[in-house]
Amino acid sequence: MDLMNCFNENASDSNSNLPSSRYKGVVPQPNGRWGAQIYEKHQRVWLGTFNGEEEAAKAYNIASLRFRGLDAITNLKQSSLSTTIDDHEDETFFLQSHSKAEIVDMLRKHSYTNELELFKHNNAGKRMKYRNIIHTQKEWLFEKVLTPSDVGRLNRFVIPKQQAEKHFPLMDSEAKGVLLNFEDDLGNVWRFRYCFWSSSQSYVLTKGWTRFVKEKKVKAGDVVRFHGSISMGDDKKLFIECTPRNIDNEVSGYPEAPSPVEEPLMAPVQGHDGVVRLFGVNIESNIVDCTSQMASDISTTHQSNADTRPVPRVP
Repeated sequence: MDLMNCFNENASDSNSNLPSSRYKGVVPQPNGRWGAQIYEKHQRVWLGTFNGEEEAAKAYNIASLRFRGLDAITNLKQSSLSTTIDDHEDETFFLQSHSKAEIVDMLRKHSYTNELELFKHNNAGKRMKYRNIIHTQKEWLFEKVLTPSDVGRLNRFVIPKQQAEKHFPLMDSEAKGVLLNFEDDLGNVWRFRYCFWSSSQSYVLTKGWTRFVKEKKVKAGDVVRFHGSISMGDDKKLFIECTPRNIDNEVSGYPEAPSPVEEPLMAPVQGHDGVVRLFGVNIESNIVDCTSQMASDISTTHQSNADTRPVPRVP
């Protein structure tokens, strides 16, 4: 899905003569309408064109809450449709249940309101479950890019040793491992066995990890993030979330970086006369020339011997 607008039609010089908006993320259009935009990793994401200035401001609010979290600074104190506490929690649940790309697509198609109302109708029973999640203050612990072995047949996830000893320290009595519970962004609880493998000197999540990989459909290159609730008591919670490796490219509209082109076996180095690159290493060409000369001498000697060999007489 191409979420990055070309902006050529909206970035003309005539825009400099248009009045600026009093709302963040809102830009005037030459046709009298208003556009909404947000930045993601220094790339501009176009959210759509709207008839009214406040309508565009609300679109920015929605995108800001999804892109930057519930504590994001928005134009209005409330989101687009949240007039009650229940409405606010339903909309928060809705935003967290959809990717950034999906939310942007709804805003561009002006279908966000209908999609939200349908979601509220179908998920009314989950409000109480999600209420405990959105009111839990979290602190970021660490993240890791999944390796092929993390999602392979080894059925385990390796936690970096420094992070494991800092956030999930094991007591001597827990040498055989413990069970850790993690909540995802939908309130589902995942239980993993956490232990230390002395053979490889690594901390791993084992039992339960394979089911998590299959149901979340994570793959190598995806990012797994861990959070913990801000609590001084024994009821501290742990949270886990996954981000596909192409989510940033999907939002920005740029394709993934192409694979690097393999270097030739041997090639001259530009700007350095007499130097060639062999197996990724710069080598002075006189060494190569010497090798080539030796091969040439051997070939010449062999040919000379063949020329001086006596020709057998024919009886």
